[in-house]
Amino acid sequence: MNAHAAATVLSNLSSEFLERYNRQGPRYTSYPTAPEWTDAVRQDQFRARLRADAARSHDKPLSLYFHIPFCEHRCAFCACNVIITKKPEIADDYLRYLDREMTIVRAEVESGGDGGRTVTQMHFGGGTPTFLSPEQLTWLVERIKRHFRFAPDAEMALEADPCVTRDEHLIALADLGFNRVSFGVQDFHSPTQQIIERVQTVEETEHLTELARRLGFASVNYDLVYGLPLQTVATFARTLDIVARLRPDRIALYNFAYLPRRLAHQRYLNPELFPSGREKFRIMVSAYERFVSEGYEYIGMDHFALPDDPLAIARRNRTIQRNFMGYTTQAGTDLYAFGVSSISATQDLYVQNEKKLSVYYRALDGGELPIERGFVLSDDDRLRRVVIYELMCHGRLVPSSIEERFSVDFERYFEYELAQLPQFERDGLLVLAPDRIDVTLLGHIFVRNIAMVFDVYLRREQPRATFSRTL
Repeated sequence: MNAHAAATVLSNLSSEFLERYNRQGPRYTSYPTAPEWTDAVRQDQFRARLRADAARSHDKPLSLYFHIPFCEHRCAFCACNVIITKKPEIADDYLRYLDREMTIVRAEVESGGDGGRTVTQMHFGGGTPTFLSPEQLTWLVERIKRHFRFAPDAEMALEADPCVTRDEHLIALADLGFNRVSFGVQDFHSPTQQIIERVQTVEETEHLTELARRLGFASVNYDLVYGLPLQTVATFARTLDIVARLRPDRIALYNFAYLPRRLAHQRYLNPELFPSGREKFRIMVSAYERFVSEGYEYIGMDHFALPDDPLAIARRNRTIQRNFMGYTTQAGTDLYAFGVSSISATQDLYVQNEKKLSVYYRALDGGELPIERGFVLSDDDRLRRVVIYELMCHGRLVPSSIEERFSVDFERYFEYELAQLPQFERDGLLVLAPDRIDVTLLGHIFVRNIAMVFDVYLRREQPRATFSRTL
């Protein structure tokens, strides 16, 4: 089935089918997912892991993430951990504490006997990284490069809000080596923008996109969100027209996660203004059809990229990976994360930093890493993580390779899970061959549902968390 045929099938799916598959479920930026993590994991375990990895992983590349939590105001659609302030000077203290955190991590790495692994990927997220002034960004990057060694061709990316990003930001970032930028667009429909409190003009986004390209940014991404108040197929079509004209290298089309019980600021949104379930699905399908018709490759779930973008190339080369930033170009890298609420990931350990700024500062004042919670993966967790990511990243699961890697009898080990898969095949989402399991193009839209079959933590009677819906 080609992409256009899949879009046609999507348009004709029955209400019963959509209702059956529109479930709450994880996005699997990690496995096990964050609700399973506990405060039993503390900083000494992460310190030990840093030393051990330094001793045995000299040639293994490294990814870095820095969380910049500050925003001038709260957008109603946002589910990120943010600090609302209009005082740019508040970030000065935060940057100094980021440097303290890097100093501690660096000391552990050096005590493990490693002069420093090479960073091949770095991402600034938020919040709003461009809340920082160009001078603050320059100071931070210079400190980072004192602590870590970067590959000459390292991918350096950041998220940017067109409303607050100035030309001087992009000029400074380009000089610092940044080569990828993600602009939060959401929707160009003005009434929708006003309700979600994220008003930005087409001209602002177009200007920054063109400037980024002139400055040599190799990849520009747009984040779009469907399911927002007052959206219809017709209003979103106008947004798609603009996006097609501006032609970003990548597009992420996110399903709006309405979680008012968890996110107090979303309680002010009127649910009656949301598109119906069927209309919301039609918006998604219309976007999918438009992106494919404009020459974008479907990467998986909610990501699209032009054929010559590194993300599309990584998908074709089977080096694409999934982590806390979504789909990423490099498999096999550990992730060291810095800042409030940030998440680090190694082969068998996840740790998340404290979410409150005061607690984060207090830990670092005491010379400790500000770890709030984490999770030590068991052998079963590592096995299931590989299975889930093979499905989500590559759309194919080869039991013999799993058996060879983990020394298990795949059919016996996953007897329960395999019994659930024929329904997906009947619905056109999977092809079950004797030697492999293939996700169809249609199945990639519903791959979260397929992955959930292999998530043993979802089998408890009362799951610990409320997840966003899969459609």
